[in-house]
Amino acid sequence: MLRREASRSYQEFSDDNGEEPSEAYQSYAEDNEASKANGSALPGDDPTEINPLLGFNKTCLKSFFSVILILIYLSLTAGAGFLAYQTISDFLEKLNHPVMSVRYKEVDAFEPPGIALYPGTAKLVSCEHRYHDHIPPRLTVGEFEEGDCAMEEVNYTDPYSNDTKKQALVVQGPTDVLNRELIFLQFSQNGTEEDFSAISYMLFAKYSDMSRSIDKEEFMRECERNYSMWTFSGGFRTWVKMSLVKTSGRRNESVEFRQESSVVKYNDRRPVSEQTNELFFVVFQWRDPFIQEVKDIVTANPWNSFAILCGVFMALFKAANFAKLTIRWIRKIHRRHQKSKRNRELNQIS
Repeated sequence: MLRREASRSYQEFSDDNGEEPSEAYQSYAEDNEASKANGSALPGDDPTEINPLLGFNKTCLKSFFSVILILIYLSLTAGAGFLAYQTISDFLEKLNHPVMSVRYKEVDAFEPPGIALYPGTAKLVSCEHRYHDHIPPRLTVGEFEEGDCAMEEVNYTDPYSNDTKKQALVVQGPTDVLNRELIFLQFSQNGTEEDFSAISYMLFAKYSDMSRSIDKEEFMRECERNYSMWTFSGGFRTWVKMSLVKTSGRRNESVEFRQESSVVKYNDRRPVSEQTNELFFVVFQWRDPFIQEVKDIVTANPWNSFAILCGVFMALFKAANFAKLTIRWIRKIHRRHQKSKRNRELNQIS
């Protein structure tokens, strides 16, 4: 209506002055009349002004997609936050609980271990180095011959009781594992009032550590704190097969012995008068030429966790940027909707 009145007023103005309109205005008027005859709108006309229902549907559709985009942003943010939390939790869990790695190292010979025996009232009868598991089937109980084994007596105070004194007989253990070297010890004990009789023993890493130690008493106390005690009883032959385990931790390294023992009954063929002396037999030998090395391995990789967190933060940054663009788009749609609404109101007034 405004364009129609404007065209008519222009024609009246040109008629009054007696001047012809310019070619540009004539072509504009012709295009206007042609568009009206064809029933089409001008390029400047808004389709929503002609059909308000169509504009309402487009607005609803755009609002629906805006809500969907916001939900996608929230989902991405929640997923990225959960991934960051899970990554940090896994890293701390692996850092506090390292994995045990076991490796077997083969050797030709071991460092001679220290065998600390606590015979008490029993006396050492013999100590022999033998090979190939050869032990004579008949044993004779005689006097101990010096020079068969390297040994030393150490007296020290019990580390758990200051009132108790201990006497240890420390013997150098076998070293040649390929030829199956062993040490065979015999002890004899006169009649005892105890119902059960046994000799305790302890294994520690190196005999040379004790023999070269300045304070041997303190060394034996530390060994008793750190190593386990075992026993073998009288009237039997106890065969002890040793294996060595080295454990490497975060701060220190420790050595421990594991053993497999078997017991065989001793057939006492002595006269009855001599059987009052109880006999003890023990054999020490290496089980196999393998040293078990146990290490703590931390599987948590800080660089891998750092890379994952960088990816998570990049995803959060992208999601924030996406949300920013979405909000701008929503505001732009809202402004267009308000502008279209104002145009409709102006058209109704005119």
